[in-house]
Amino acid sequence: MPPIKLTDDELSAVLRAARPIAVADRDAFLIEVAAALQNCSEPGPGDVHRAIVAAQRKFFDPPEIGEGKYR
Repeated sequence: MPPIKLTDDELSAVLRAARPIAVADRDAFLIEVAAALQNCSEPGPGDVHRAIVAAQRKFFDPPEIGEGKYR
């Protein structure tokens, strides 16, 4: 896979989006984002956002909200 040119802000957005992903799934998440951006000759902020959203839908597993002290 050839390198993808991202601005510092775009790269920061990708890395921030990877934080809530389970550690075991982060590599796959980043590969998914990179694969989506490979089709863009010069990815911009909108392309990066769409790639992140699509990958998060696939890999984000929200925590279970169970019985807590406020329920």
